[in-house]
Amino acid sequence: MKHFRIILSSMLLVASVLSLTFAVKAHAQAPSNVIPPVFSTASFPSTTISNGVIQAKVFLPDVKKGFYRSTRFDWSGIVSHLIYKGHVFYEPWYYKIDYAATERGKPNYDFGYDEGGVVSAPFTAMTGPGEEFNTNRGALGYDEAKVGGTFIKIGVGVLRKVDDTRYDHSRSYEVIDHGKWTVKKTKSSITFTQVLSDPSSGYGYVYTKKLMLVPGQPVMTIEHMLKNTGKKVIDTTVYNHNMFTLDNTSPGPGLVVKFPFNIKTSRAPDPNFVVIDGHELRYIKTLTGNDRVSSNITGFGPTAADYDWTEENDKIGAGVHIQGDHPFSNIALWSIRTVMAIEPYNSFHIEPGADAEWTLRYTYFTMPPKT
Repeated sequence: MKHFRIILSSMLLVASVLSLTFAVKAHAQAPSNVIPPVFSTASFPSTTISNGVIQAKVFLPDVKKGFYRSTRFDWSGIVSHLIYKGHVFYEPWYYKIDYAATERGKPNYDFGYDEGGVVSAPFTAMTGPGEEFNTNRGALGYDEAKVGGTFIKIGVGVLRKVDDTRYDHSRSYEVIDHGKWTVKKTKSSITFTQVLSDPSSGYGYVYTKKLMLVPGQPVMTIEHMLKNTGKKVIDTTVYNHNMFTLDNTSPGPGLVVKFPFNIKTSRAPDPNFVVIDGHELRYIKTLTGNDRVSSNITGFGPTAADYDWTEENDKIGAGVHIQGDHPFSNIALWSIRTVMAIEPYNSFHIEPGADAEWTLRYTYFTMPPKT
């Protein structure tokens, strides 16, 4: 009976992965403004979680074979694809990663284009609700470190400082210590823990991230805990890149972002592509070629009540409602022809021995599409 349960569990996992793969392929053929096929993720270590309503393929941290092995983004909780009612909410926004672009210690281009589509440098080749930790000065301990010394990138590891220039997440830094990663999985959740200590810089932490699909609901929660085990205070900011690639369709008319406050900007987006009307940010023209829209969004208040917003495409008839339990410290908008990203920031001050906890809640939804 034990062997039978193991075989049955394996069969169900394979069926779930195949279902996810077929759904992704099916959606690569939909509306007229759909982008060409994207970067294949089939060869990277991953697992699939499902609650019977939504399912997600999640990459696993792996120093040698992992999907993401660069030094900008957190290695945990990277969602390759998420499907609800046939809609694919996340997938790579590039068709190729230019691995030859990485030369340790030297700046790389962020992304570019060739005849096949969008090409990403390895450090920025992220998918889904990927996250990055920074400080006001870039990375923990970077300014204090001497050339050849070490500093910390939370969710990545202990890195080596290569020169006296300011920290640049566009560089690929040498990783001295990846810390110890552990992964625990259930049918509908996956928990990542990274334990790291760097006595030479004085920083150390235990970082835990849990992705859970709420039973019976089209909801994914991302629970975080960061415990300071070092000798120095951790002052850090974390943002979620929220790389929205709904049904592999270019940002354009029908794509709307809604906040609970009147949107203001310190740097307005290009009015040829985006208009701001009260609580809403609407795309009025489809991004093509090298089009790029970016902006900083302000107008939010000092409480978590404003971390409550939606991004949806009423022509496709699907979207996501995102809520957080900490106030915004900043919001950025970035989009090109293959992706739209609202990037909300949270800031934390963590004394030695203390910890910070925060949760993001993603509710996926559908509605009748507008013609």
